[in-house]
Amino acid sequence: MKLASLFSGGKDSAYAIYLAKQQGHQITCLLSIFAKSDESHLLHHPNLQWTKLQSQSMNIPHLTLESNSDNIDDELILLEDLLKSAKEKFGIDGLVHGGIKSKFQKEKFSSVCEKLGLSVLSPLWDSEPKKYMNDLIDANFDFIMTTVSSDGLDDSWLGKPISKSEIDKLIQLSEKFGFNLNFEGGESETFVTNCPLFSYPIKIIQFEKNWDGYRGRFEIVDAELNYNA
Repeated sequence: MKLASLFSGGKDSAYAIYLAKQQGHQITCLLSIFAKSDESHLLHHPNLQWTKLQSQSMNIPHLTLESNSDNIDDELILLEDLLKSAKEKFGIDGLVHGGIKSKFQKEKFSSVCEKLGLSVLSPLWDSEPKKYMNDLIDANFDFIMTTVSSDGLDDSWLGKPISKSEIDKLIQLSEKFGFNLNFEGGESETFVTNCPLFSYPIKIIQFEKNWDGYRGRFEIVDAELNYNA
């Protein structure tokens, strides 16, 4: 199928594309809605402006819209508008997204797609967390944690590249503090800096860390494609 991808720049949406392509699907465009704030229950918020670099590195066209509301119904209208554009411009048959456990999100996305006669592909759905996180590393996905919002995750995780050893630490912390290892509950957001889909890795040139004692954010201030890597 020709698919659009709901794309946030994080591990889940990027890995969903990777798996969809392995299944023989064609990803014709990326769809990103720039959420008004991190209060959105439907959309990813941090560092979305840098998805343009990921789009360039994957050589996949990128359709975007900006939301001026955190209201779910307003966000779904924007998603419908993006899907209509993707259908007109690229002839898509469906949408791929990186949902793992959120029935709420899956039902919302499915209802919009059904309205437009589009299929929905959720290749990560119900993934076992430990296997999934290790599969990411085994598939050479390089990503950093850009937010933390959970007991057990302090500011030392902000901007940290995640390798096998970090996965082992996260497993221990998730068992101790009870958060979702794959961050499905919003315990952390991520940003992919390199993966097999990319022609060039992303180099983060400048960043800012914000930490309030419980929640933290890693803001990418400046970044570029590393053509010399």
